Amino acid sequence: MPFIQVNLGAGRTPEQKQRLVKDVSKAAAEAIGVAESSVRVWLVEIPADVIMVGGQTMAERTAANQNAASQNAATSAP
Repeated sequence: MPFIQVNLGAGRTPEQKQRLVKDVSKAAAEAIGVAESSVRVWLVEIPADVIMVGGQTMAERTAANQNAASQNAATSAP
């Protein structure tokens, strides 16, 4: 019986999370030739302020990307 833990940054919708665990469960069952009912999949959501990439938290990166997009939209407006 496989146990699969998926770690991902928080912020997905319930529908996205449900689709992810269903698809992972199905893929694992097919890959190793077991009944899907024997596969266990769960998500661990990690807050964006505790994930660091390149010296910035994911929250900081998201904010910076949003600011850049806002500035680009403002400069390209007629």
